Amino acid sequence: MILISVKRKLVEFIYKIINSQFYKDLYDQNNRKAFLGEFKFLGESHSFPDNMIIKNPKYISIGNGFAAMYNLRIEAWDKYGEQKFFPEIYIGNNVVFNTDVHIGCINKIFIGDNVLLASRIYISDHSHGEVNSEALKVAPVHRKLYSKGPVIIENNVWIGENVSILPGVKIGSNAIIGANAVVTKDVPANSVVGGNPARIIKVLV
Repeated sequence: MILISVKRKLVEFIYKIINSQFYKDLYDQNNRKAFLGEFKFLGESHSFPDNMIIKNPKYISIGNGFAAMYNLRIEAWDKYGEQKFFPEIYIGNNVVFNTDVHIGCINKIFIGDNVLLASRIYISDHSHGEVNSEALKVAPVHRKLYSKGPVIIENNVWIGENVSILPGVKIGSNAIIGANAVVTKDVPANSVVGGNPARIIKVLV
C-alpha cells in the first residue's frame, strides 16, 4: 500500500510539472518559432502579437524591424473554391502596424520601408466578384474573387486610423493618408489625402 501511495504521488507530481505554466510557455514558444520559420522571408528584430491570423506565410516576406500590435490578420489566398492564385505579400524594413490591421491578398501587396499604419486598417487587392450586374445574380460569398490589380505602398508612408486601401492602388513615397479615408485611386508621392473617396488635400514640397 505504501509503494502504491508513493507511485501515485510521483505520478501526480510529474503530471503537475508537465502541465505547469513553464512547460506550457515553452511549448508555445517552440510552436511559435516553428510557425515563424514558415515565412518566405523573415528579417531580424521582429515583434508579433499573440493573437494573430497569418494565412499561408510561405507567400509572405517581412523585413527587419517589423512590429505589430494585437489582432493582426494577414491572409495570402492561394485558392478559393475552385480558383487558384499565386499571392505575394512583401513588407519592408522598419514597418509598424498598430492594432486591428487586416491585409488580404490574391495578387500582390507591396509595403515599402519605414511605413507606419495606425489602427483598424484594411488593405486588399481583391473583391468578391466584379462590380457589375452579372455579379448580383450570385450570393457574395459564392462570387469568384477578382483582383483589379496589386496594391503598392512606397517608402515612408503614414496611414491614419480606420483607413481602407482598395485594389489597384499605388501610394507614393512620403504620402500621408488621413483618418477614415477610403483610397480607391493612386496617391502621388509627397501628398496628403483624405475623405471617401480619398482626394488630395495638400502637397508637401
